[in-house]
Amino acid sequence: MAFCRNCGQQIDDRAAVCPHCGVAQENKPQVVDNGGFGWGVLGCCIPIVGLVLFLVWKDTKPKTAKAAGIGALVSVGIGILYYILMFAVGIGMGIA
Repeated sequence: MAFCRNCGQQIDDRAAVCPHCGVAQENKPQVVDNGGFGWGVLGCCIPIVGLVLFLVWKDTKPKTAKAAGIGALVSVGIGILYYILMFAVGIGMGIA
């Protein structure tokens, strides 16, 4: 037996509506959204994957999407800084 999410009365497990208060019972599985560090690392290692995961999960798993998106942004930022540094070193050495 289950309990109503609104009034707390005991109801049938398959009941779509509570017979006591009339509130609809949703039986959706809980989504785990812990904002995993691993998804941020994956987004940093493969920025396009981080961007795709951000776009796919932004509504259903906002914390995890944010971690993947931040990982992708960090990777892109590091790449830009790397190219700026290499350009500056090239000019300093007279290569460019």
